[in-house]
Amino acid sequence: MSNATPETGPGRPIHPMPFTRVELVVFAVEQGALQVLLGRRAEAPHAGRWALPGGVVRVDKDTDLDAACRRVTRERLQVALPGAQQVVAVGGRSRDPRATWTLSVVYRAMVRPGMLQAVAGKRLTELRWMDTSEATGSTLAFDHAALLEHAVQQLRQQVQELQFPVGLVDETFTLGELQAFSAAVLGRPLDKSSFRRRLDAAGVVQAVPGELRTGPNRPAQVFRLAASATPD
Repeated sequence: MSNATPETGPGRPIHPMPFTRVELVVFAVEQGALQVLLGRRAEAPHAGRWALPGGVVRVDKDTDLDAACRRVTRERLQVALPGAQQVVAVGGRSRDPRATWTLSVVYRAMVRPGMLQAVAGKRLTELRWMDTSEATGSTLAFDHAALLEHAVQQLRQQVQELQFPVGLVDETFTLGELQAFSAAVLGRPLDKSSFRRRLDAAGVVQAVPGELRTGPNRPAQVFRLAASATPD
């Protein structure tokens, strides 16, 4: 009886499978700037260099890519990431010296920094927040600077289109807060009148009846995002 399988039957070459990974791009707005969470690698290759946290897809543990993302997040950051979304899949030769062909599926999430109690986990010695402008111009491990740049541009495009990611602002906010966080993501100031006209025309925010936020100026109406304001 033949032990041949459809993959290894007579006349069928055995094709090596790509080294498949999940990479995590975790954004936050802090001190008026868009920041990304990086991990310092504990092991070769690129030991001691900063990189996007990530890990290998495990066919024995991960039922699908989203499950792989959740597991890798727990192992590397020891937390959960709400609202993580696929950004892009990148593959090719010479991306990782451990394999001749590597595939990375990049996930993006946004958090309020004070609410993410991440701790360096498996194969990382420490974590740090870095301004994305600094991180994309630095020598991150592998091709992670390019992956990060892609995620930044995608995020900016969504915010420009008033598609606000989960984690950009708290559940309720003032229009001034939303404008400030949006400007931080976009990396440029926003005109107050124009921004609010666009919000009103798009119907992406809803006033919370009876809720005002007090501060040094006059009380401000509190809002929440409409369902149409967050990307699928």
